[in-house]
Amino acid sequence: MKINRQTVWLFDLDNTLHDAGAVVFGRLKQSMGEFVQRELQVDAQEAQRLSNLYWHRYGATLLGLMKHHGVKASHFLHDTHRLPGLEQQLGTHAQDVAALARLPGRKFILTNAPRAYACRVLGALGLLGHFEGVLAIEDMHMFGQLRPKPDARMFRSMAVRLKVSPHRCVLVEDTLVHQKSARSVGMGTVWMQRYGRRGPQHGPSVSRWSMQPAYVDRRVRALGQLLRGGL
Repeated sequence: MKINRQTVWLFDLDNTLHDAGAVVFGRLKQSMGEFVQRELQVDAQEAQRLSNLYWHRYGATLLGLMKHHGVKASHFLHDTHRLPGLEQQLGTHAQDVAALARLPGRKFILTNAPRAYACRVLGALGLLGHFEGVLAIEDMHMFGQLRPKPDARMFRSMAVRLKVSPHRCVLVEDTLVHQKSARSVGMGTVWMQRYGRRGPQHGPSVSRWSMQPAYVDRRVRALGQLLRGGL
C-alpha cells in the first residue's frame, strides 16, 4: 500500500501510543477485579478466574459479564476506568508526537476503551489535536450487541462509517489478534512493538517479537518509521 493523503490510519491507544503496561494495565486489572467482586459478590480468586475466562472466551471481560451476569457496559466502563490521578503518570515520546504531525492521511483512534478514558489519555499526552476523531467502545455496537476488537464485522462497520474502503485503512496496533482480524477485511496492518516488549505479561512472549506473521505488513518500534516507505 502506498501511503498518501488518502490513507486512513486507525491507531490503537494503550501500548501503541503510550506505555500502558507501566501504569494503566495494573490499575485496570485491580479496578476490574474489584468491580467483579462487588457486583457478583465473589471473592478475589473467583473474580480473577471469571475475568480470565471471559477474556479468553470472548476477547473482553466485559462481554462475558454482559452475557452471563447482565452487567451494563456503561456501568462497567465508567466504574473501572475512573483511575484518579492517571494523567500525572502518563508520558510518550516527543519523536512519536512529531511523526504523527508529519504523517500524511486521516488519523483516528480506534480503541476498546471508553471515550472518556481515551480523551483523558490523549489530552495528557498532548495528542488529542493530532486525531480527527476517537472511535471508542461505545461506537462498536452492531445490531444491539457490543462487538469490540477483534470482531471483523466491527472493522467493516468502521470503514463504512468513515466512508472509505477497508483497503485504504491501516491499523497500527500492539495486539496481533486485532491485526489478523483487520487484515481479513482488507486493511493494512502495522505491529507496534515499542511498549509491548517491556511488558510480556500483556503481549506475546519475548521469543515471538522477531516473527512477522503473514497478516502483518510492517513491524515498528517508533512512529517515525511509518514515514519511511509504504506497507
